[in-house]
Amino acid sequence: MEGMEIERKFLIHTLPVDLETYPHKHLEQGYLSTAPVVRVRHEGEDFILTYKSSGLLSRQEYNLPLTAESYAHLLQKADGHIITKTRYYIPYENHTIELDVFQGDLAPLQLAEVEFENEEEAHAFLPPDWFGEDVTYSSAYHNSTLSQQGLLS
Repeated sequence: MEGMEIERKFLIHTLPVDLETYPHKHLEQGYLSTAPVVRVRHEGEDFILTYKSSGLLSRQEYNLPLTAESYAHLLQKADGHIITKTRYYIPYENHTIELDVFQGDLAPLQLAEVEFENEEEAHAFLPPDWFGEDVTYSSAYHNSTLSQQGLLS
């Protein structure tokens, strides 16, 4: 599958009280390359190879399905840290907030991403009160960067 990913990203300092009532999945992912971004991810029953072009608010994204065996083989070749996180899917207005609560070396990082149909919609988005700083334009919060550099102080 191919397409354009248009998303804004926010730091989260206070989680919603009813977080566990929302659907969620455990994710594990590793990066084979960070320029361009080539990632392998295990999400639920799915194993996916993803290519992402450069960019901050908008970038091209291509996803290809993998078998469990090919995922395991490629994950061993990942450069940097393997990222593990729980992703919560929270409905908000006519969007879905994807709230990531990181584990391991990246804990206690919490990031929310919201995807949009176009850049105008992204710029017009008003986040809920519990969102923190908008880090859309900071590559330091791309998972590919986090896998290489960890959390910067």
